[in-house]
Amino acid sequence: MDLDPVTLARIQFAFTVSFHIIFPSFTIGLSAFIATLELLWLKTGREVFHRLARYWTKIFAVSFAMGVVSGIVLSYQFGTNWSRFSEVVGSVIAPLIGFEVLTAFFLEATFLGIMLFGWNRVPAWLHVLSTCVVAFGTFMSAFWILSANSWMQTPAGFEIRAGVAYPLDWLDIIFNPSFFLHRLPHMLLAAYLTTSLVVLAVGARYLLAGRFEEEAKVMMVMAIGMLAVVGPIQAFVGDAHGLNTAKYQPAKIAAIEAHWDSSKPAPLVLFAWPDEKAEKNLFEISIPGGASLMITHSLSGLFPGLKDFAPQDRPPVIGPFFGFRAMVGVGVVMILFGWVGAFLLWRRKVFETRWYLWSASLSWPLGFIAILSGWIVTEQGRQPWVVQGVLRTADAVSPVTGWSVAVTLVLFVIVYTIVFATGLYFMNRLIVKGPGGTLIEPPRKERPSRPLAAAHGEGQITPGE
Repeated sequence: MDLDPVTLARIQFAFTVSFHIIFPSFTIGLSAFIATLELLWLKTGREVFHRLARYWTKIFAVSFAMGVVSGIVLSYQFGTNWSRFSEVVGSVIAPLIGFEVLTAFFLEATFLGIMLFGWNRVPAWLHVLSTCVVAFGTFMSAFWILSANSWMQTPAGFEIRAGVAYPLDWLDIIFNPSFFLHRLPHMLLAAYLTTSLVVLAVGARYLLAGRFEEEAKVMMVMAIGMLAVVGPIQAFVGDAHGLNTAKYQPAKIAAIEAHWDSSKPAPLVLFAWPDEKAEKNLFEISIPGGASLMITHSLSGLFPGLKDFAPQDRPPVIGPFFGFRAMVGVGVVMILFGWVGAFLLWRRKVFETRWYLWSASLSWPLGFIAILSGWIVTEQGRQPWVVQGVLRTADAVSPVTGWSVAVTLVLFVIVYTIVFATGLYFMNRLIVKGPGGTLIEPPRKERPSRPLAAAHGEGQITPGE
């Protein structure tokens, strides 16, 4: 039996990158949350912020480690499965990834030790600074990785010589048309919202169980505030990102909207089954002119449809179509959690409203679902190009057999399943133990009553709590 190496290489990379992206997106938001908690502790002296910062730092450590382990594999695949990609655009992509290592990973690695183990070994201000630096490092990591990915979507600042891309202007490469104002804020806000839902779910879980009520209330208030404010902002950023995509990747927008005929205003398709062979939508439920209004700001506006592109230049429709609707649907639910929670806070009933607590306690996977859905839209919508208009995916694969890719794919699935299950087990164990637990540390000493006491070494608690 012949196995297609291109298809298998794509499946393998999709599997590993989908697994990997869960953890950086969580650590980006979680590191910012921990830094905020420590700053509040330093400013107010309230011990609840200190306990929460130490508690979430343990969960951050597990997630960060899993992100590092799962990310290493991706760089090797550039050489094993995608050597032609590395040959053609390596002069552009490799420096961007190298910048991420030099400016972000090294920065995180330098201060991560202080963040994890410096609780009673360094002054409070230094520990808070280290946590903020780690949070900044996660931001820089996202900056460079998203710059590289955005360049693959909207390449700029290069020239092709003898079939190889050479950089001409690094500012144009880094700040390519879809990056700084669109893809970067969209992903960062998604990470913050994802973490907020996890924090909200954990807080609601504790309140339902009658445990750690002070910590749970602080978590819920902070998470609800983030969801209520950032959720609507994300909607506006997403809309601007969509307009940018319509300008530079019109085929992707056509696939997202399942829009076939550009001679007619496009309806907003709420549900359908896109039939790519027949070039039409089955079982369509739509709002007339809705997509045209969003893309062109006119009910009668026109934009390119899938029929305007040759069949070999069209992206697959099913993934981007349903992925986009899943992403938007989760986004609406996030906003509702924020606004309903803010209303209940205003009424001073949020901590006693059990239906809200129950639904919030189950909400933790939603942010990850939205991120994975958005990633499917982004990457499948770019096909058949691995670098838009420069290199096709079929031309980027290594000269390897399908069987070799299949064997490694099976091994990856097995290993990643074990790693993922182990990581979830330990994170859930930490959550069950709670902020007051002593899972891996010696008995605590008396906590300081104010940050200044910690800075002078008075009544400090042991590392790892």
